[in-house]
Amino acid sequence: MKVGVIQLGLSSLYWVSFLFIGFGTMFLLGELLVKAKGLFAILGISLITLYFYAYLDPSMIITMMILYFLGILLIFIDGEFVNDGTLAGIGIILMIISVGVSSPNWVIGLYAIIGVVIGAASSLLWLKVLPKRNMWTKIALLDRLTDEQGYTTMNTDYKELVGKTGVTLSNLRPVGTVKIGETHYSAQSDGYWIEKGTDIVVKQVDGTRILVDVLKK
Repeated sequence: MKVGVIQLGLSSLYWVSFLFIGFGTMFLLGELLVKAKGLFAILGISLITLYFYAYLDPSMIITMMILYFLGILLIFIDGEFVNDGTLAGIGIILMIISVGVSSPNWVIGLYAIIGVVIGAASSLLWLKVLPKRNMWTKIALLDRLTDEQGYTTMNTDYKELVGKTGVTLSNLRPVGTVKIGETHYSAQSDGYWIEKGTDIVVKQVDGTRILVDVLKK
């Protein structure tokens, strides 16, 4: 590694690593969460590239950028296809490793790592001001389930479900599908895994959110 004093004159300003990584991460993850028309991606990639360029030898820039953007890719895959948080967690770890290893000293590395964490958390703020993408739908209980598949998406009778019993048709981790009476519903547990075929009882209903628990016999 080499310190980027000659390149950008930023290595002595420890907080710059926090700003570059923090805002870069916030914009890149924001691009995954909301419809920013690619603007957030451009801003995020530019800031992350400047960070690596400031502190790394050219031979290492590509390697560390691949590691960082691999983390972003894993977060995207988790949000779009898996929805259990495992790949997203691995992605965050890869991002932290890439910026930490790239820093010329532990202080800059610590600032950069804090930037990843705060930037990732701050990216959720975009959900309040911009249109959301169709990601993380299973976790958010926004599944698009049709009546032809036996699911009910209207919540007119949901309040009447409280106290009723049923059975899980899929693993709840914590979101999945349950059968109550003859109807299939999207439901979730209180943050823990419930296996397929388990008897459940509806504990709470909030709009279309159905919270269930294992039926104690």
